[in-house]
Amino acid sequence: MAAARSVVYDRKQECLVLANGERRIGLDLDSFLLHRGDLKGMRPTDLRDALKRVRDGEYVTVEVTFDDNVDEEFSVREPISFAFHDEKLCVIASLASDAYGTEEEASAALSPLLNVYLRRQRATLVQVELDPYSVHPLIWEVEMHCSPRGRDMADIYRIGEGAVALLEAFEGGQLTRATTLDLLRSGQAQVLIGQEEGAWLDVKSAHYNLKSPAGKIAIAQAVARFANGEHGGIVVVGMRGKKVPGGEIISSICPVPVDGRTLRIYQTAIEQHLYPPPDYLDIEIAPVEGGSLVLLHIPPQPEEYKPFLVHGSIVDGQVEGAFISIVRRRGESSIPITAPAIHATLAAGRALLRRGELPQDE
Repeated sequence: MAAARSVVYDRKQECLVLANGERRIGLDLDSFLLHRGDLKGMRPTDLRDALKRVRDGEYVTVEVTFDDNVDEEFSVREPISFAFHDEKLCVIASLASDAYGTEEEASAALSPLLNVYLRRQRATLVQVELDPYSVHPLIWEVEMHCSPRGRDMADIYRIGEGAVALLEAFEGGQLTRATTLDLLRSGQAQVLIGQEEGAWLDVKSAHYNLKSPAGKIAIAQAVARFANGEHGGIVVVGMRGKKVPGGEIISSICPVPVDGRTLRIYQTAIEQHLYPPPDYLDIEIAPVEGGSLVLLHIPPQPEEYKPFLVHGSIVDGQVEGAFISIVRRRGESSIPITAPAIHATLAAGRALLRRGELPQDE
């Protein structure tokens, strides 16, 4: 026996009828408004077939609102909508930006970033179009086709939502440390899958073993690498990296367990093994589907605080607590700060002290 349709089109009333009997009247002859809650359990193939009956399968759009009452005139529209045309149901993400002058420029800039994300979602980019009625800011409509298999419309919506988050975080042709942090904090970590690690981003699939001296030294070194660098950085605990030709990419999310002591344990390990304490170091928990991530955000540090020293080192697999290690980030790897560089820093500081340009207590 065939399953009951999750949504149908009533030609007499010119409305969509949901599985619970509620009706969604058309905004006009070829447009409808759904509540976000309507999408849960709604099969993409059912919505496609319903829209196909509207105006004999011509172009039909579906807008979405979060408002409690679906009001065709006053409800605020979300930046994600759906469209039926060419026998397919597509999701459309809207982006407000004056950064691109033409559709060709917008497509060239946004396609590489979106394609990485969409491949992981079993989706493809169809086109990037300019809304002809937008003036300032310009509205770009990114149309995507998502595989309906094993998904409801709420899943399709979330793919579009992730695309919007990624596009809004996109600056100057690449993700930045600040916008990547915004994505992680807002629960959009999945859009980073397929993106490269780099000079300011490092991921780790499991917690550091902070019950052992080696684990405490390892987390202190991870923070020191970015503190000693030029741009700061982010350490994400709960994401897995994978080596590829030319570097390393983020391959998956593997949430880690957290409790009320997690952040303090990380903070204590860093305080015990890293000197001086980095300015404005943030250690926080970020939500992901199925659990949490631990984020360590290291802003760029004042040059006069460098180098940051780690108490302890791992030599030939053994913990040497009396040693001091100094490391910094370069690309996807870490390099030690050389003896000449350390000597030059100390010599410069002593010279300033001799000339009275630095207070003695510094």
